[in-house]
Amino acid sequence: MRYAVGGGKRLRGFLVLETAALFGLPPERAISAAAAVECLHAYSLVHDDLPCMDDDDLRRGQPTVHVKWDDATAVLAGDALQTLAFELLCDPALGTGDTRIALVRGLAQASGAEGMVLGQALDIAAETASAPLTLPQITRLQAGKTGALIRWSAEAGAVIAGQDPAPLRAYATALGLAFQIADDILDETGDEAQTGKRLHKDATAGKATFVSLLGLDGARKTARDLVAEAEGHLAPYGDRARTLIDAARFVIARES
Repeated sequence: MRYAVGGGKRLRGFLVLETAALFGLPPERAISAAAAVECLHAYSLVHDDLPCMDDDDLRRGQPTVHVKWDDATAVLAGDALQTLAFELLCDPALGTGDTRIALVRGLAQASGAEGMVLGQALDIAAETASAPLTLPQITRLQAGKTGALIRWSAEAGAVIAGQDPAPLRAYATALGLAFQIADDILDETGDEAQTGKRLHKDATAGKATFVSLLGLDGARKTARDLVAEAEGHLAPYGDRARTLIDAARFVIARES
């Protein structure tokens, strides 16, 4: 489990802490929620890498969990990380019982059959589809597979603070899509030594991506437009949102 959560960008946990800071909350009030979403995300990667799913042997520059140990260990480590995420959301530091229930419900919805799991199921189905996905279809897929956890992470600070999460939800929706487009661009142009994972798998499998549908230049422009949209949704917070604006710009400038 420790091996699986090591490394990575920590974007989701970062979003939890930074959105909490918008409302004047210290890190210790939100750290359990940040750790929870990182555990949940790590579980999803461990399971996605399995031979029965995406069948990857490299993650964050290291052998995937099932390669380093075995398939059964990877399944159990992922299961344990998933349940640990919800245990962490029971931390009284996060607020009242109603607040913690809201966080639990939100993470369950974001990670389950209406969110991340749905996105992964659609992704697997696309591998054997008679035709590549259209742009609306791949947008829906990625809104679940990648975007749902990013949205929960950005809303969490507002939920903990008892504030309206709507502006942060809108910010995160644009950010999550930009993040996935940047991933597709990296898959086309990146370096495995920097990304820490295998590249060009979607193209080899004949799967549609934002790059294959929009072209490289079109994908880059769309990602930039989404970042500008994300920044616009942060206007109500003024200068307090500067770090979140920087995070949105980082998403499309990163090399891993």
